[in-house]
Amino acid sequence: MANKRASLKSIRQTVTRTARNKSLRSKIKTLAKRVSAVMSSDSSEAAKKISIEYISCLDKAVKIGVIHRNSASRHKSALAKVTMS
Repeated sequence: MANKRASLKSIRQTVTRTARNKSLRSKIKTLAKRVSAVMSSDSSEAAKKISIEYISCLDKAVKIGVIHRNSASRHKSALAKVTMS
């Protein structure tokens, strides 16, 4: 166990950041599943709404540093390919 105050603070920060990152990653995965489920149905309005939410979540994750920007771009590009066809 750490003895110094700085080390204890670092441990607290790591726990907080890990929880935030895990939550965001889980949300991204859930939205990806919802997007693919809605795309298979014929509801274009729902698909548009959920895809906007998915893209927004990806952008927020990049901004915070949870995922890499190229990874988010790859996901957005795949979504665009599915919506175009």
